[in-house]
Amino acid sequence: MPSEARPDATMAQAAGHVQIDAVAWVTRFVGGNGSDRIGFELSIEPGDTVHTVLRRLSERFPPLQYALWDPESGELGEHIEVVVNGAVLGVRHSLESTLQDGDRILLFGQYMGG
Repeated sequence: MPSEARPDATMAQAAGHVQIDAVAWVTRFVGGNGSDRIGFELSIEPGDTVHTVLRRLSERFPPLQYALWDPESGELGEHIEVVVNGAVLGVRHSLESTLQDGDRILLFGQYMGG
């Protein structure tokens, strides 16, 4: 199944956009079948951070909000990995990193095993 782009309605007025892709089982939380990849293009305003954009996307998809954010602390949960421009969150970027036009965020599930 090819990537699905969903433009944000306010993109024409925005300072830019970011691409957010959900892959593998994370796609179940954004209307997918639990495999493949689903992409979203979201508009950003000056000063938008990784946190604000992920909150904006997860508010559109309640299952993602529940899966992505810890309900008690409000912080990122531990089951979905966030990658910003090819680097795992916490390496070169944090939730408070300011996003720029053309940045890319990847959401994929952590795999655990023994």
